[in-house]
Amino acid sequence: MQFDIITIFPQFFEGPFSFGVLGRALEEGRVRVGVHNLREFTTDRHQTVDDRPFGGGEGMVMKPEPLFRAVESLGIAEKAERDTARERVILLSAQGRPFTQAMARDIAKLERVVLLCGRYEGVDERVNDLLADTELSIGDYVISGGELAAAVIVDAVTRLLPGVLGNEDSARYESFAAEEKIDLDASEKTPRSTCDSGGLLDYPHYTRPSEFRGLAVPAVLSSGNHEEIRRWRRRQSLEKTLRNRPELLLDSTLSEDDRRVLQRLQADK
Repeated sequence: MQFDIITIFPQFFEGPFSFGVLGRALEEGRVRVGVHNLREFTTDRHQTVDDRPFGGGEGMVMKPEPLFRAVESLGIAEKAERDTARERVILLSAQGRPFTQAMARDIAKLERVVLLCGRYEGVDERVNDLLADTELSIGDYVISGGELAAAVIVDAVTRLLPGVLGNEDSARYESFAAEEKIDLDASEKTPRSTCDSGGLLDYPHYTRPSEFRGLAVPAVLSSGNHEEIRRWRRRQSLEKTLRNRPELLLDSTLSEDDRRVLQRLQADK
């Protein structure tokens, strides 16, 4: 898979892409990342990429011409002719749709993705209208530019690519992982001991030592009873989701047992 990042700060990516899972994936050639300096696609001696907004207001707005030139230099098809099942152009901004794990799985199916890193007060809207296939945000807050968002998206997508993780099940049974739809109302199809999340938050994890600063690992995890472990993990996943992200429960795969657990948890609040 090929990522192309268009930015005014290409040096930013030297650090985030050098470590961990993403660093190994790049070394092994499982993913490729091209970082392109937007200023190289300007035509004036000052390499200007922004200008004052029409209608007045604070800040500066990124100009459309350099962004169009940068994308066109990559051989990406024009928006009207683009095969978005193979390649996409994504504008990163605070006004975009929230980036989710489901989106990461969708992007991981593509062959090429171009990420446009917004800056300043914003980007000329004609970039959205005529160049980008979608506009994404990584959260309901404002950061100084799209570079951090680009790094997040590249990392989240790369770890879903075949062969990137040592154990591919690691990406299937963690928070937000709802790819495997299971009929949880059938007793023979309950979640396994590793407990797929079904769209919920992940359950708590523990390792050695068995006791740390007076707090012991829950006894059930050392019991050897896999069914009890599975039930404990599922309850913990439900409890954490209810506490931290209750809106996820609306779209999660829930069994009758899950619903009874949630009723008890809500009654205890």
